[in-house]
Amino acid sequence: MSPGDLSAILLTLKLAGATSIILILIATPLAWWLAHTPSRLRWIIEPAVALPLVLPPTVLGFYLLILLGPAGAIGGAWVQLTGETLAFSFSGLLIASVIYSLPFAVQPLQTAFQSVGTKHMEAAATLGASPLDAFMTVASPIAIRGYFTAAVLTFAHTVGEFGVVLMVGGNIPDKTRMISIAIFEHVETLSYTEAHRLSIGLLIFSFLVLMAVTILNRRTPVRAG
Repeated sequence: MSPGDLSAILLTLKLAGATSIILILIATPLAWWLAHTPSRLRWIIEPAVALPLVLPPTVLGFYLLILLGPAGAIGGAWVQLTGETLAFSFSGLLIASVIYSLPFAVQPLQTAFQSVGTKHMEAAATLGASPLDAFMTVASPIAIRGYFTAAVLTFAHTVGEFGVVLMVGGNIPDKTRMISIAIFEHVETLSYTEAHRLSIGLLIFSFLVLMAVTILNRRTPVRAG
């Protein structure tokens, strides 16, 4: 395996790990709100969260590129703050990945929180627990399967990104060149052996991820509230 391919693997793992951690922090309050709110805003927020599931990655990547570019709302502010551009940088790629993988973190957590219900939280409240204490010590442990599924799916989905990565990050070695881009580049240059090495790795990884989620779903019962 070439040093360039090894760098692409390490960068991809770094991006997937950072995206998963950030998304678990963002998705937890959002999923809890979606699971229990009676607000009509839910009918706007919920489809907006799920939009990356149905939107072509190139379309999402194009608009993210505009948003994160030097003339964009976020990209322009970033340039004034740091003097650097977000587009075609690892930081820009991280923001794009968080948006692109958002539904893979929110939806498993939302389902888990809906299964938890409110009965356990109300019981904890009667014992004097604050809402945050009740959530951390009662709701979160019950919803642990949702956390695991969200983290695994988010990590795996980020590893396999292509369209958004290409549009926002490009193909800069040691900076934004991810595994999917490296495979595409090998195919373009007819280096099928190198493309096969990376592709079979992603294939095995994806299978193991699905197997882990399946085993977890079978072994961890859902406790309804």
